[in-house]
Amino acid sequence: MPWYAVRPRDPADPRWPLPGKPQIVLKGKDPADARARFEQAYPSTPFGTPATPVPDGAGGFEGEAEALIVEETTEPTAPH
Repeated sequence: MPWYAVRPRDPADPRWPLPGKPQIVLKGKDPADARARFEQAYPSTPFGTPATPVPDGAGGFEGEAEALIVEETTEPTAPH
């Protein structure tokens, strides 16, 4: 299976589950499979900002394919 980089279309999107990490690299059969795996692993953000809280279980990327960019990439390097 190839590797895919998944990142938000808008880098400031408050739904992104890993602040400080611009993309997540994972395996998938194709871009749609990689997107589905991402949505399964990160169904929502627990809360947005103090000014605009997002309730637990809401605020994920599910059903908003245009909000994520999925591109084939190389295998990530192993952490040291």
